[in-house]
Amino acid sequence: MNSPDKPANEELLFSEGPRSRWSEFVFACNVFTQLIKGFRAFHFLGPCATVFGSARFKEGHPYYESARKMGSELAKMGFTVMTGGGPGLMEAANRGAKDVNGKSVGCNIFLPSEQFPNPYLDKWVTIRYFFVRKVLLSKYSYAFVVMPGGYGTLDEFFEAITLMQTNKIKKFPVVLFGKDFHHKLYDHILHLVVIGTIAAEDVALFILTDSTEEAIKHIDEFAVKQFNLNRKKIIKPSALLGEQEQLLEKK
Repeated sequence: MNSPDKPANEELLFSEGPRSRWSEFVFACNVFTQLIKGFRAFHFLGPCATVFGSARFKEGHPYYESARKMGSELAKMGFTVMTGGGPGLMEAANRGAKDVNGKSVGCNIFLPSEQFPNPYLDKWVTIRYFFVRKVLLSKYSYAFVVMPGGYGTLDEFFEAITLMQTNKIKKFPVVLFGKDFHHKLYDHILHLVVIGTIAAEDVALFILTDSTEEAIKHIDEFAVKQFNLNRKKIIKPSALLGEQEQLLEKK
């Protein structure tokens, strides 16, 4: 396994500004390699729903139980449940999918204090760069559920709705789960409308709810039905390219 310190050091060097042309070329190749690694791992999953959330809420916490229930309901709908692959609410969502024999995958990340994949994953990849990880978490998903979390979770939430606001991706359903946890954030978003930095219709890019049933209904209406996912074409692997259909590939 690669050292978790190596990619962090590479990213620190990259952010210092121009380097040699060779160093920049090598970095670009590393990014491309990471993308291809993710593409090959997740190409045959079928429609995914990504659940974002904190790594810090453990089993027994109400948010953990909510995330687990959400994972189960998404899997019952036929989604492959995708998370960042770590512990906490990511683990809970993956665990919920496995509770109902659904598909469960993760896109893990090297960190200085290494984040290990949770035990409820059928498949995962471990990525060096956060921005590559975010590309993979969004590329295969038709719905996003944002559970309570910290900076990373909010970063993922705002990136998703920014991409939709700017028409860089389609208007997929986004669920911000936890009214009590997110109420000040929601109030601030409404304040952005008042002062004119976002439009009123931008608030409709997501729903805020405490109800798993409301979340699932929203996802059914604006993902399953809108994109006709029940009739989504299945992509088959190519033996010529060394591709395999089995889900289990832990690396």
